[in-house]
Amino acid sequence: QVHLVESGGGAVQPGGSLRLSCSASDSGTRHMCIGWVRQRPGKEPEGVASFNTNDRSAFYGPIPRGRFTISEDNTTNAVLLQMNNLEPTDTAAYYCAAILGEYTGNWCRPSRLRDQGDWGHGTQVYVEY
Repeated sequence: QVHLVESGGGAVQPGGSLRLSCSASDSGTRHMCIGWVRQRPGKEPEGVASFNTNDRSAFYGPIPRGRFTISEDNTTNAVLLQMNNLEPTDTAAYYCAAILGEYTGNWCRPSRLRDQGDWGHGTQVYVEY
């Protein structure tokens, strides 16, 4: 099981930006499907974005609509979620999620992280005036 620690949440006005970071440790491997799941108040969890460290492919859930970008920091191996043009409906707890292993094709998807991944404790994002 991998230990995940998120950082970078906070409060921002609509139209603003935030960058979330996730550090994975104790995994024994760098091969994993990793990404972000969020849960808005009163809603079911949603898969936001996924990143496959094996082939560096990325997929996004329907909600970000081009506003979010997932990437890996080549220096620290942290997985980043750059969120731009934030909207009040983006207010949520954001969780880093991961599944260890080497995967190919489109196996590594945000919905799979939501349903099968190990989650961190989360970081809160507030988008409000």
